[in-house]
Amino acid sequence: MTSDPFRPAAAVRPGDRVAIIAPASCFDRPSFEAGLKVLAGRYRPAFSEGIFSRHRYLAGEDSRRLEELLGALADPDTRAVFCARGGYGATRLLLQLTQLSPPGAGKLLIGFSDITALHLWLQAHGRVSIHGPVLTQLGRLGTPTHERLFGLLESAAVPAALHGTASYVGGRAEGRLIGGNLSMLSRVIGTPFMPVLRDCILLLEDQGERPYRIDRMWTHLALAGVFAQVRGIALGSFTNCEEKDAPYSSADLLRELAAATGLPCAAGFPVGHGEQNEPVPLGVRVRLDADACRLEFLEPAVGG
Repeated sequence: MTSDPFRPAAAVRPGDRVAIIAPASCFDRPSFEAGLKVLAGRYRPAFSEGIFSRHRYLAGEDSRRLEELLGALADPDTRAVFCARGGYGATRLLLQLTQLSPPGAGKLLIGFSDITALHLWLQAHGRVSIHGPVLTQLGRLGTPTHERLFGLLESAAVPAALHGTASYVGGRAEGRLIGGNLSMLSRVIGTPFMPVLRDCILLLEDQGERPYRIDRMWTHLALAGVFAQVRGIALGSFTNCEEKDAPYSSADLLRELAAATGLPCAAGFPVGHGEQNEPVPLGVRVRLDADACRLEFLEPAVGG
């Protein structure tokens, strides 16, 4: 599928109705309520009782979660769609989306981790979405992160740049920001749900993956030709990814893997499963300055 032309989403206004869905794993109620309180202070969140369903490790059967996703995207009164949690389960819905374009007018879907599967589906259809906190994480994050998220949803201004902490391969590159969770991205490679990666900047983050598993997934991307297509790599947090008592770190491994691509690469962006998870729009054009560890956004997520 083509990733062009990309269209900005419709802006959200304070007081607008927003949907909360659970397309992946089930979740704990206290974390949900804490995030709901943050969201309700700005918008009118709406959800069905079905969101609390449980089927093994999932938030209900696939049919329930798929109907909820498509209904929220199609609802003309809903201005944005927040995911309750990642975990696992979004990829199970992709089989049912094979012949479907995202319904309704462009509206932003917000989430990360397992929700990367849905982001990739949206970007394959030229949609912008937000890689950002799920509802069960939102209550644990600070006010600056909340304000950045609300700004992305509401303002046609270009978002503020993000800064990383380490330059792995110097250089600059521009392209559309695509990606998210490394584990999910590696599972979607070679399927009809993968957007065109040519000339993109690849965003990657993960948690709980031992270094050899990161190596294996990264090598899968290399074998699939991903690094021959993209122009640069922005690495978010890789939390709890260390090998016990090993004389090397996951950062050592990632630096080595990045060097082998020859692409501009900066690491340590506050995106992912760490203590910070700054929201970023996927599908918009960005400029990566790997020497300065700076990711600059060239387009807004929403239209004026």
